[in-house]
Amino acid sequence: MRGASIARLSGEAPLDLALRNGVVAIGNFDGVHRGHQSVLGTAREIAKAEGKPLICLTFEPHPRTVFHPENPVPRLTPAPIRAKLLAALGFDAVVEQAFDKTFAGVEPEDFVNTVLVERLGAAHVVAGFDFHYGRRRAGTPQTLIVAGERHGFGATLVPAMKDGDGETISSSRIRELLADGAVAPAAALLGYRWTIGGSVQEGQRLGRTLGYPTANILLVPDTMLKFGIYAVRLRRADGTLIDGVASFGRRPTFDNGVALFETFLFDFSGDLYGETVAISLFDYLRGEEKFDGAEALIAQMDRDCDNARAVLAGAQPLSALDRTIAF
Repeated sequence: MRGASIARLSGEAPLDLALRNGVVAIGNFDGVHRGHQSVLGTAREIAKAEGKPLICLTFEPHPRTVFHPENPVPRLTPAPIRAKLLAALGFDAVVEQAFDKTFAGVEPEDFVNTVLVERLGAAHVVAGFDFHYGRRRAGTPQTLIVAGERHGFGATLVPAMKDGDGETISSSRIRELLADGAVAPAAALLGYRWTIGGSVQEGQRLGRTLGYPTANILLVPDTMLKFGIYAVRLRRADGTLIDGVASFGRRPTFDNGVALFETFLFDFSGDLYGETVAISLFDYLRGEEKFDGAEALIAQMDRDCDNARAVLAGAQPLSALDRTIAF
């Protein structure tokens, strides 16, 4: 991924002096979708107008996962990918506030004093229209504005962004689309192609025996993506882009094993083992199937490659951010 470098900060230490007195966008921003981009863009405009640093305050792990560990929130953008997206949007730093039940129990005024004022030295805070904070979510958009008046920082609340059908763009909607394999509609809400990252692992080399060697990534257990075949583009650590076709599933023709994301790269020969890569999903081609043998599977894989090449040959960037991620 291209984009400026960004400082990823955790722990409780105050910001470097060069980053204090900045404009702070607050939110979880999982997905950094078009609705989030509205909040983040507002913060960027204010920072540019006032000549101040641009900071994102977010939370790790996802708050809903802390309160319901038995049902963790599938992440659209793990922290490293989210940081790269924020860098591409012009942010100078992302502060990843550790979130646990102790932090969740902090009183709203203490959150303002300790995090926004003392740690970040915020000059201006930007959040979504429904931002709540502190114990039992008692801090509201209105109390944030009042707190800003008391402590001397500005506060801007950004209304929800809706799609062409008048529905609010949300991370939950995008997760539902990915669970249905609808990666193209999900990309329309994200403003870029959904991208996964991971280290390439050595597998059983089944694909090599079929004439289709693959780069394999083991996704986290709570991945919401539907099993099936996808047209994809892989970005190597050096920025090189390679088109391909990927299978996400358990290989029912062979072993019904652990779910893997297996990518066959077009016109590529080499060893990617151990390399961290990013893979952008362009379209869902078909569902996972069990075939009667290797010959039938290979014939279908040939068709999958043709279909994926056609999709990728005609693909256009959805936005400047998509150029950073997938082009």
